[in-house]
Amino acid sequence: MIVKRICNILSTIMVLLLAAVAAVILVPMLMGYKEMAVLSGSMEPTIPVGSIVYVKPLDDASLLEPGDICTYVLADGKTMVTHRVISVDPESQTLVTQGDANSSPDGAISFDQVYGETQFHLPYLGYITINAKTPKGIMAICGVLVVVVLVNFIPAIIDADEEDKKKALKQADEPSPKEENM
Repeated sequence: MIVKRICNILSTIMVLLLAAVAAVILVPMLMGYKEMAVLSGSMEPTIPVGSIVYVKPLDDASLLEPGDICTYVLADGKTMVTHRVISVDPESQTLVTQGDANSSPDGAISFDQVYGETQFHLPYLGYITINAKTPKGIMAICGVLVVVVLVNFIPAIIDADEEDKKKALKQADEPSPKEENM
């Protein structure tokens, strides 16, 4: 039946998409990268808002060179910033960074503030990680899961309905016991 085929195709596509997104997010984490969502446009167009950046932790920030993109922790100890390295001063153990879209450099960043080097980014996936923690995001995830479950069970429901119809037709075609005795 055509509905079963459509449901099977949709189900397969949805499961593959969910698995791909999960793999894109989880595999780099298993390889030691930390993923972070980009919340501001300071690195645009290189790294757009809503991207996920994958940062490899660094033990030695002096290995960074001008042109590298690094992620560091601000003085508040919570906020992470991803900007391009402009200069490195090994003597004072500091570096200067600047967002690609910013007109002026950041202040000096000490080596101990540097978390790591940004290796690569994936556009738009950051929106998933940002919004997954909000009530609307949780509702959207639940909605997607409900759709996946429904798409998987619709063929079974249709099959059961067809079985019931076949049984009803078969019973209607069989003569009743009263008709046989006459």
